Amino acid sequence: MINKRIAVIGIPGKWSTDVLANHLEQRTGYRCVVDMADVVLELETGQLRYKDTLLNALDGVIIKKISEDYSPAADDRLRMLSSLEADGVRCFSSPHQVSRLINRLEGTAALAAGGVPLPPTRVTESTAAALEAIQAFGKAILKPLYSTKARGMVVLKAADGVKANTQKLEKFKAKHGLFYLQQFVNLGGQDLGMVFLGGEYLCTYARVSDGKAWNTTIHSGGKYQRYEASPELIELGRKAQACFELSFTTVDIALTDEGPVVFEVSAFGGFSGAKKGCGIDAAEKLGDHVLSQLETEAATAEAG
Repeated sequence: MINKRIAVIGIPGKWSTDVLANHLEQRTGYRCVVDMADVVLELETGQLRYKDTLLNALDGVIIKKISEDYSPAADDRLRMLSSLEADGVRCFSSPHQVSRLINRLEGTAALAAGGVPLPPTRVTESTAAALEAIQAFGKAILKPLYSTKARGMVVLKAADGVKANTQKLEKFKAKHGLFYLQQFVNLGGQDLGMVFLGGEYLCTYARVSDGKAWNTTIHSGGKYQRYEASPELIELGRKAQACFELSFTTVDIALTDEGPVVFEVSAFGGFSGAKKGCGIDAAEKLGDHVLSQLETEAATAEAG
């Protein structure tokens, strides 16, 4: 039994949160699942409290899920956790790095700056410029800046005409404000999730479409399968995740006729794809990685 107290920031009752908390409890004897909706930050002291637990007194926290949905409010929660990190509590992953991926624009801008191949992308508030992008792309995906699992995404076709696309754009703008448009990529019925733990490659799974939706997400009926990635593809995934310093993540990759492109790097990574697609218990591996990191850091501090 390892004498460490580590909390899981997540959604109580959700499988991915609970499976991680269960593993930590087995290894340490301590269990704490933190719902950020009930956390209180005392700005004058920098202390974070969750019910009767002072989070500043813990050895570490693992940020598994910050909220049910991505939104500016989720970013506010990460800012609260940043005060915990500033007080010396180890956060896996760092709230700052996670925050860079909550907003789709900031995340993909970092990938583009890192030389990672992406689908052609246009970002604008101008309806006229958005219409020009749709015309140039032929077919585009309009994406909210804050969303997961393809929620809120709209397929726009130049062939549908200016009037129909203008109506769709204006409806989207009223809710989301900014247009984030990517050229539609033919997935060929699947895309890939490449899993990394502490920057090291773990496995790759495929999300295979059921043929009823344009995307391959499990939310839309896709299924997980094992995928044997080539060394070149793994290196691409490694390059993408290296743009951020995450304890655990999944890189979403599509194989196109022009070569592989990266859609995004996940702020949190998923356990289900690794488990169902590759037979790997990523929650257990993440928990062990965190415990190993904390023990190594404690030994180094004691020696110093």
